Amino acid sequence: MENNFLRVHSFESFGTVDGPGIRYVVFLQGCHLKCKYCQNRDSWDVNEGKNISIDEIVNKILEYQNYIKPSGGGVTVSGGEPLLQANDLITLFTALKKYNIHTAIDTSGMFRITDTIRELIDLTDLFLLDIKHIVPSKSQELVGISNELELEFARYLSDINKPMWIRQVLIPRITDNEDDLLKLKEFISTLKSVEKVEVLPYHDLGKFKWENLNLEYPLGDIPPATNDDTQRAKKILGIK
Repeated sequence: MENNFLRVHSFESFGTVDGPGIRYVVFLQGCHLKCKYCQNRDSWDVNEGKNISIDEIVNKILEYQNYIKPSGGGVTVSGGEPLLQANDLITLFTALKKYNIHTAIDTSGMFRITDTIRELIDLTDLFLLDIKHIVPSKSQELVGISNELELEFARYLSDINKPMWIRQVLIPRITDNEDDLLKLKEFISTLKSVEKVEVLPYHDLGKFKWENLNLEYPLGDIPPATNDDTQRAKKILGIK
C-alpha cells in the first residue's frame, strides 16, 4: 500500500449509532460547513488534527475485526467532513475491501459529483446522509451553505441504488416546522435506496468545545429537543 495519510480528529472503536452493527469510527479533521449546532467545533480547522498513515489506520481496524464482523458492523468514516479527503479515503476503502469490511461514510453530501467522488461512492457500502435543512435559505442560515448540492448527492445515490440512511437533526424552532418536515418527507419519498430515516434530537453537549475555543455558541437560546418533540417529528415524517 502507498504511504498515504488521512488527517484524523479521533477514533472510536465501539460505535453503535453510526451504521449497522458495531462500528470502528474514524473521525476526520476539517469541515467546510459552519453548522451552528456542531458537536465537534474543534474538527473544523483543516490544519489541526493528526496525519496518520493509512497503513496504521488499517492495522488499528483489523485489531477489532473479530467483533466488528460478527455483529454485522464495519467501519464508518465521519468528521468533520470526510469527503474533503476523498482521494485518501479511496485508498483506505480499497484496502478495507481486501478484508471484506463493510464501509460507511457520514457526510453532508455538500459536494459536486466528480470522478473522484464517484470512485469513492463505488467503494462505499452505505451513506449516512445528513440533510441539514430541506429549505435552501434555511440551510444557508444554519450551516453557511444552501442545500442544492446535498439534495443532488442524494438523488445520485438513489439513481445508482446506493444504500443510504437519511438523518435530520431536530432543532427546536429551526428544523421542526411541520411544513418543512412534510417537504423533507416528500423529498425522501422520491429516493429509492433509502433504508432508514433517523431523527436525531438536538442537544447542546458540544457547547463546551465552542467555549474552550473562546467562541460564542450560536444556539445558546435553543433548548434541547425533548422526546415529545422527536416523536412528533417522526409522526410527521411517517417513521417509527
